[in-house]
Amino acid sequence: MNKLIKQILKFGIVGGIAFVIDYGIFALLTSFNLHYLWAQVISFTVALAFNYLASIKWVFDAKRQTPKEIIIFIVLSVVGLGINELLLFIGVDKMNYHELIVKLVSTIIVMIYNFITRKLIVEKHS
Repeated sequence: MNKLIKQILKFGIVGGIAFVIDYGIFALLTSFNLHYLWAQVISFTVALAFNYLASIKWVFDAKRQTPKEIIIFIVLSVVGLGINELLLFIGVDKMNYHELIVKLVSTIIVMIYNFITRKLIVEKHS
């Protein structure tokens, strides 16, 4: 099987698990009336930690991460969180969609962003 196809499949599995973590925590926190933007920060961060470890160890088979690569990963992740927060704010506050629906759409968009940026950064340095 083509290496890129294998990576996309593995990334999909890791992303699926991270999505369940992210969406589940988000839904739980918003059900306890935590503001959706704060719930997003918490759920995204927990899912990101899992996604980082699984992506490095299994998807991209990176041998070792330098401090520079970790900082780049964190910066790219913060950008992803910003994209997620912006989409949630626009979808919920400006367009009046339910936060769980907007969360689903924004997560898909950020997942694509994450794959592209991680592939370019992680493989370049491994």
